Amino acid sequence: MGEILHMRSREIHFPRRPLIMGIVNINDDSFSGDGRVDVDWAIEYSRQQVADGADIVDIGAESARTNRDAISEEEEKRRLIPFVKRFQEVWKDSAPCDAQQIWPPLLSVNTWRSPVARAVLAEGGDILNDMSGLPTEENARICAETRAALLIMHTMGQPKVPHTHVQYGNVMEDILQFFKSKMELAKGAGISPRQIILDPGLDFAKQGEDNLRIIRELEKLHSLNRPILLPLSRKSFIGKTQGIENPLDRDAATVACLVIGQLRGAAIFRMHNVKAARQALATLEMVESSS
Repeated sequence: MGEILHMRSREIHFPRRPLIMGIVNINDDSFSGDGRVDVDWAIEYSRQQVADGADIVDIGAESARTNRDAISEEEEKRRLIPFVKRFQEVWKDSAPCDAQQIWPPLLSVNTWRSPVARAVLAEGGDILNDMSGLPTEENARICAETRAALLIMHTMGQPKVPHTHVQYGNVMEDILQFFKSKMELAKGAGISPRQIILDPGLDFAKQGEDNLRIIRELEKLHSLNRPILLPLSRKSFIGKTQGIENPLDRDAATVACLVIGQLRGAAIFRMHNVKAARQALATLEMVESSS
């Protein structure tokens, strides 16, 4: 793979060591129980994630859980915008862990509502992490205007609505066709293909076996010539297949999936436990480069 990812004033060239996207939640109903409605806390938590090796901080203000009420657009802006304005505090007095850590770290804004995306990206941010599956071109147009990268996630139906009933004849073929269609939609809105990241949407409108197959057959997505993000961390499919009820107890299984994903060419991993992810990737790199 030789993809280039463009965003605002920076670009990243792949192949390289996979990027780690650290998860930060300015909400108190995350499935993993690791968020607070507190911007000061979010800044400090992000600072620790970057110190542990995060290349990207993914900031979100609303849980994706379908058994939690949606928050208003104004409340989402109220939580996100102050964080984005203060993001330099996360890294300005620090230094990278090693020569491969992206520095300064990138900021990903996790929202699917176009008015929120427009308002927040006006203040800063390198990536729009859109969990809606790009149903219209609006979020792509915002990224074209701001030059932020666009992360397109595979899903079916609207966010905050359960879609566990969805069945696929061939989940990988469905994902491939979905991404081809959404990339064309984004292109029509003025976005460069080099601004696009693809996320196969583990646990979103997927059955347990669908998630395992996506990881197992991830290489099929490389034909799209875009960096692939794997959002593995503490996912429900891990809990169900391993019988691990508490999400906080799923980190070892998450790292096992990360290793498989790295060997199959994932470019970015979205993680709660950044330190464990960095150690795993550094160990893989050490083994593969030794003679």
